[in-house]
Amino acid sequence: MRENPLVLHVLGARPNFVKAAPVVRALGELGVRQGIIHTGQHYDALMSDVFFADLGLPEPIANLGVGSGSHAKQTAALLVGLEEVVQEHEPDLVVVYGDVNSTLAAILVCAKLGVPTAHVEAGLRSYDRGMPEEVNRVVTDALADLLFATSPEALAYLASEGVPAAKVHLVGNPMIDSLFAALPSLDPAPVVERLGLPARYAVATLHRPANVDTAEAAKELVEAVLEVSRKVPVVVPIHPRGKARLAEAGLVDGETVKVVDPLGYVDFLSLVRGAALVVTDSGGVQEETTMLGVPCLTVRPNTERPITITHGTNRLVTPALLPAAADKALADGAVTPAGELPVLWDGKAGPRIAKVISAWLEGDNLAPASQAERQE
Repeated sequence: MRENPLVLHVLGARPNFVKAAPVVRALGELGVRQGIIHTGQHYDALMSDVFFADLGLPEPIANLGVGSGSHAKQTAALLVGLEEVVQEHEPDLVVVYGDVNSTLAAILVCAKLGVPTAHVEAGLRSYDRGMPEEVNRVVTDALADLLFATSPEALAYLASEGVPAAKVHLVGNPMIDSLFAALPSLDPAPVVERLGLPARYAVATLHRPANVDTAEAAKELVEAVLEVSRKVPVVVPIHPRGKARLAEAGLVDGETVKVVDPLGYVDFLSLVRGAALVVTDSGGVQEETTMLGVPCLTVRPNTERPITITHGTNRLVTPALLPAAADKALADGAVTPAGELPVLWDGKAGPRIAKVISAWLEGDNLAPASQAERQE
């Protein structure tokens, strides 16, 4: 290992930025040299640039600007761009986050170049290979050298896939670190006033391929959301992915539905914090509502985050069942997580990850998970 090793973080989409910020900050406090590669998978400034500002992330050393496209085209562009940057900077470790195409491309590039990698949010599984993200998770975990798990069930999933235990560290959830850090700034009132919302409202975020990539699926989902909006006004920060399809299906500004541009990190979580209900198909939002105690209905047949159901506020629903489930959630009101919060979701995941990475860079490649997972 070099005297002054370099760690690069590959970030491509909103959830990556949120998970990376506590890790980047903690590594910086330990004096580790590092840089950020922004792949531009989320090319909209409202989906990326504002998150750098809100989360205090440093300017990236490279922005690939790959934009959108089919999985093949986007991943191919990522492979070419990332290979050039990794070869130019010769990092000692590349850290990838979550399950987006940027994550997959980075792990493949580094595996081919012989560059060690770490995966933050390892071991999540929906066991639904129809989800592109599930394929990305499985491949990434198979190739990573260090795997950082956010919840205990991930350890069992990784063990069943033959991942050596010495590679795996239960560290908690860095997305929750970012949420804890932002809590003092999460005031719904200014956002509600700016958007012209009533005091009681719901938030919907919808972008998964299964929900928006076909006219039939989009129509069924939009009809369900419109029915919910007859009980409570719904604000929809619209993700660029699927925007046109949802609009064609009828998800447009109206008396009870407000469609808005994507929001920054603080504004979005402020809106969620004040909501009576959240309807989503996003993994990260399931975790954020769990911690904020906001009822969450996830329009998916499965989730790679079952802990948000067993310990949190989340429930899986189909579009057909969404209106009735929303009625019940609205009648029940605010909820609190069942029992204790998920283990190690305490706002200290970033420092735990940084401690393991720092030790690894110094040559302690076999530190068992038990050493890292409980250290503060």
